[in-house]
Amino acid sequence: MTVSGCASQKPGGGLLPYFFRVNKASLRAAILEQLRRNLALQVSAAQLARDEAISEESRAENKYDTHSQEAAYLAEGQARQAAEIEAHLAHYATLPLPDFSASDAIAVGALVELTGAAKSTWYFLGPRAGGIELQLDGRAILVLTPQSPLGRQLLGKRVGDLVPAPGRGAAMQRIAAVQ
Repeated sequence: MTVSGCASQKPGGGLLPYFFRVNKASLRAAILEQLRRNLALQVSAAQLARDEAISEESRAENKYDTHSQEAAYLAEGQARQAAEIEAHLAHYATLPLPDFSASDAIAVGALVELTGAAKSTWYFLGPRAGGIELQLDGRAILVLTPQSPLGRQLLGKRVGDLVPAPGRGAAMQRIAAVQ
């Protein structure tokens, strides 16, 4: 894996140049594990809602009682979310994990460090499942998708380029590392 050097906050404090390397296979494994946990939770919730929808206690007592119908809608929505998570799992299981150099343009599969205001943040540009937050090697890494505002800003950029920081009125951040 090629990683550019950067002035980042070292674990334990201090801003000094050093190299932080992430094993992308471990990163993918962490993403897959989080997706599996999310899937188990959604499947369980869908089953509970389904059981509620078909239980004898949920039978309508009058024409205005919609409890079982609402539970059925909830079960259907949760089952759809579970299917979406299964699709995310399939994408990540086969996702190529290219090495990026400092001169390469950012694309899906890139791990990116943004620095600004004496702080650095790490993002993984994945194909799906944006918003997953992971801790890996003592670093917080947030999964972004190319469809997210920051993901769109990062696509095609290189180390040294500036991008707007997430949030309203935030300052610009520099792309410090890509791997």
